Amino acid sequence: MTAYLAYSIMLAAFVYPVVVHSIWSPQGFLSAHNSNPLWGSGMVDFAGGSVVHLTGGMTALIATMILGPRAGRFYDLSGEVLEEPREFTGHSLALQCLGTFILWFGWYGFNAGSIISLMLDDNYLVVSHTAINTTLSAAAGCVMTLFLSTIVGVHFTGEVTFNLQYAMNGCLSGLVAITAGCSVVESWASIVIGLVSGALYLTCSKLLVQWKIDDAVDAIPVHMINGIWGSLSVGLFATPDLMDRVYETSAHVGWFYSWGRGSADATLLACQVIGVLFVIGWVVCMMTPFFWSMHYCGFLR
Repeated sequence: MTAYLAYSIMLAAFVYPVVVHSIWSPQGFLSAHNSNPLWGSGMVDFAGGSVVHLTGGMTALIATMILGPRAGRFYDLSGEVLEEPREFTGHSLALQCLGTFILWFGWYGFNAGSIISLMLDDNYLVVSHTAINTTLSAAAGCVMTLFLSTIVGVHFTGEVTFNLQYAMNGCLSGLVAITAGCSVVESWASIVIGLVSGALYLTCSKLLVQWKIDDAVDAIPVHMINGIWGSLSVGLFATPDLMDRVYETSAHVGWFYSWGRGSADATLLACQVIGVLFVIGWVVCMMTPFFWSMHYCGFLR
């Protein structure tokens, strides 16, 4: 509990405010609302793909690597590597499902609610479009993860099994991935973003096990990896019409749409990359020495 309170205070007081100011404040150097935005564009992160999810996911990665795996997960009590990693199953799959649906429902407030006011201009159109994209991406992520996990299971075991835990995390991956661009991408693009997020989640989850990084709830592939993917996807799929509606400018749009204009302008994509790197760098600089200190003092475990 001491460690939980300590890193919660650290995140809320020192890490998160700097990220929020840099990306969402009109005075932030990355903000698309800045009067003089970065490279004339700034970073587009409508509901917090990088601000919230990448920040949290990167923190999870640092903490997990410093803390090390749970006893018996990858090594036996004598320190020898286990032939197969030991699985620690959750106590209630039903409660996991309930939690996933509660999160999904809450995401409509998280994404659509980021418009702040329905009274301005055509904001009601932005809200409805955002809610549709949120639904489509979540569903696509769920289906893709369930499909791929089944194919992988058939390949290695010869049996058809449907892993509901993978499906639920795939759903959350789709929700995370659409968070940054939910207001500025078309509905077909939200499906593509969700499908890719499901594949990224499953791939990263398997790689973490191979690398013996013990992520108990798969927070790293869900939040960090898909926070990155969601932010970068804005630089690919943001449309001129929706950028005009939400940010009142379409000077720099998604790279695919720039090609449709007859140019290869990747300014928005470059701003998204800079924003992702900034968040990663800031979290690493702040949270690595903090978790090392907590671990040295014996507070983490």
